Amino acid sequence: MKYLNDLKNFDAIRIYLASPEEILSWSFGEVTKPETINYRTFKAEKYGLFDEQIFGPVKNYECYCGKYKGIRYKGVICDKCGVEVTHSRVRRERMGHINLASPVAHVWFFRGIPSKMALLLDISPRSIESVIYFSSFIVTDFNGSKKALAISNVEKDLITAKSQIQKEMDLQVGELDKQIDELSKKKDELKAQEEILKLKQKAQGIRSAFEKRIEDQEKSFKLIQKKLESIELYTVLSDNEYVNLSVYLDVFTKVEIGAEALKGILEKMDLNVVSAQLRSDLENAKGQKAAKLAKRLKVVEQFRRASIEPSRMILSVIPVIPPDLRPLVQLEGGRFASSDLNELYRRLINRNNRLKRLLDLGAPEIIIRNEKRMLQESLDALFDASKQRQKTRISKGKKELRSLSDMLKGKQGIFRLNLLGKRVDYSGRGVIINGPTLKLNECGLPREMGLELFKPFVLREILAKGYAPNVKSAKYFLDARSAEVWEILEDVVKDHPVLLNRAPTLWRLGIQAFYPKLIDGNAIRLHLCVCSGFNADFDGDQMAIHLPLSEASVKEAREKIISTNNLLSPSDGSPMSVPNKIVLFGTYYMTSIDVELPVYGSIFSDSQEVLYFLDLFKGTKIALRQRIKVRINGEIIETTPGRILFNKVLPESFGFVNKEMTKSGIKALLAKAFECETNDVIVKLIDDLKDLGLKYGTISGHSLSLDDIKVPEKRTEIIAKGYTAVADIDKNFRRGLITKAEAQRLTEDTWNQVTSEVDNEVWAGLSDTNPVKILVKSGSTRASRDQVKQISGMVGLVSDPTGHIVQLPILGNYKTGLSGLEYFVSGRGARKGLVDKGLKTADAGYLTRRLVDVAQDVLVRE
Repeated sequence: MKYLNDLKNFDAIRIYLASPEEILSWSFGEVTKPETINYRTFKAEKYGLFDEQIFGPVKNYECYCGKYKGIRYKGVICDKCGVEVTHSRVRRERMGHINLASPVAHVWFFRGIPSKMALLLDISPRSIESVIYFSSFIVTDFNGSKKALAISNVEKDLITAKSQIQKEMDLQVGELDKQIDELSKKKDELKAQEEILKLKQKAQGIRSAFEKRIEDQEKSFKLIQKKLESIELYTVLSDNEYVNLSVYLDVFTKVEIGAEALKGILEKMDLNVVSAQLRSDLENAKGQKAAKLAKRLKVVEQFRRASIEPSRMILSVIPVIPPDLRPLVQLEGGRFASSDLNELYRRLINRNNRLKRLLDLGAPEIIIRNEKRMLQESLDALFDASKQRQKTRISKGKKELRSLSDMLKGKQGIFRLNLLGKRVDYSGRGVIINGPTLKLNECGLPREMGLELFKPFVLREILAKGYAPNVKSAKYFLDARSAEVWEILEDVVKDHPVLLNRAPTLWRLGIQAFYPKLIDGNAIRLHLCVCSGFNADFDGDQMAIHLPLSEASVKEAREKIISTNNLLSPSDGSPMSVPNKIVLFGTYYMTSIDVELPVYGSIFSDSQEVLYFLDLFKGTKIALRQRIKVRINGEIIETTPGRILFNKVLPESFGFVNKEMTKSGIKALLAKAFECETNDVIVKLIDDLKDLGLKYGTISGHSLSLDDIKVPEKRTEIIAKGYTAVADIDKNFRRGLITKAEAQRLTEDTWNQVTSEVDNEVWAGLSDTNPVKILVKSGSTRASRDQVKQISGMVGLVSDPTGHIVQLPILGNYKTGLSGLEYFVSGRGARKGLVDKGLKTADAGYLTRRLVDVAQDVLVRE
């Protein structure tokens, strides 16, 4: 335990590259076998991935063979099985190691972006990779003075090759000459002349062929010479180049392949010398070269400051993490579920053992190289599967194996999933629905969820009231769900706030406190006016509920996190809990005027008389939206019964508000309330507006159909005028009177003017009683005049994915339909919008994480 407590006592963690010696110092033994457990005895295999001798005992204070059992033998190492008698928790701490038969490169350093190894060696990442994976060779040692000797050898070999070809040619041509001499002695001169001519032609063909061979040899040797001249230290050669040049390379270079070659280079590297050289080069460099040198210098300095030898990027010893961090669990059917890491370690050990065996046998170089490459790939899969060349799967079609990096990084990594994101007690989760009867500081809590959340409190009350003698009996009493249990729950829940959270919690208003109100059903009920803070709607959204336990947390919830104290937006101070949707429509409906109804004949003495009259005749003598004349504050004004009802809930300081209540009107009203009224008055006003809005929004019975939006008769005529105007612009452009840019701008202006005229015609065609017009004017939905224009007027000009306006206007509308071309033109920009939304959400989330990370130590004082 002292060791564990010492681990907790630290100020900071430093992450650096471990040397082979450090890895061996962590290790408690070498893992040489790929086996995990014996499936007959279910015991760990000796020298395997779960070996008790290396990682510690499976059972507390008991060795593998059972010779020593009990805490009295603590610290004893069994002379029979070699297992130390100690607590099994050491299997979470003790590490092992694997000695590799051949060095391998660390995948983070040669495949990362930017590649640290490539920058350090000043070699391209692709070349580094080809050397590591045994497809290219690298010059590790270079003697410039002997290069001339190698080049002269090339020239000598060329002369030798040419003379050899010349000899072959002379031999073949000589034989033909002999045949010609023999034929010339024959008496049948005509026939002999024909044969001689053929032989001469053949001799000429042979000479041409050999001349071509000599020419090819010269070209080939010239290329070899040119390549040899270009070879410097750390030059990377392909397999074919190496085969062609190997004879000459041995004279002045040493050429190697694989991670072993890079290890030798990195071991020789003096970072102080490299740093000084780069600094002097940087003084004279400019542009792209300077940027490249600065990048390289940065990496060199990072290695120097951290006192890390670059050769540590090439590993010869691999650490094996403790077995309890890569468990093997037995399932019900006798099968075993294993961590992916066990499979990755198993492959690495298998390949390593096979390579050792091949090296001992003295196998051919090509087989050895292939095995070394496979060993490198198995290490890549173990360390970081996302950077490996080929994905590692258990078998075809199965999922990819999770590497060590995958276990650490991202949302599903150990840090964000298990260490930072913990599941907590006294919490619940449920779908949210609207709570029309709730007050602003209340939420509806399902009874069963409430009983589970407040379980300890209920048990305490059961014991206090004598319904059960002990906790066990109290639990049975609670499980019976008797009437007394529900009564106790009602008392416990009273005045105890709960926290509601909706993911993603992007700002302060993502978590708010409410007083729970027990309800039937299984869904959490939420006040309509707090939805905007949570960005919640009732289409299946879920919310988490948390219970503050300590007095301090309950006090904080009541005073600071309670919804009634979070009415303003943290970003700009504007009211957040503003009635919207059906609530806003209800207030607009009741304060609007029905122009089809005449003004009521009599004048009312005061507002009370209007309300009495409205209630007495239930809207039969006088309508809610009918214009009436009434004396208010000693002045006769024209208003409606609906507006009088609306003013009844407003604070006295507002006076009489005699206008339609649209979205902006309600916002202005609440903004005024925040300036001159107390918080309690504002909360009551919001609740009263919500009740009024819901009541009269329902009474309105508002509905709409596609027939409510008419296509204007003048639409075709306006579009025809637009075509004429555009034709004139085009004519002027062809005559050279205007430039292309001017023609484009004038065309856009013309179609915008046409769209505006069509819009005005559509809007003018809708009467004041038109349901669509009422809905748009109220501002209670996202519906806008522009959308109405697109439905029954014309869509107009649209943008393409690059943001430029498409010169072809969309003359159709959504009621009559678009043509194929119009649909295609509009679809591109629309799709770009949807794609951007998804991408920008991810970018914004990542930016927020980075900002929080960099600013978490900053204290803002003013």
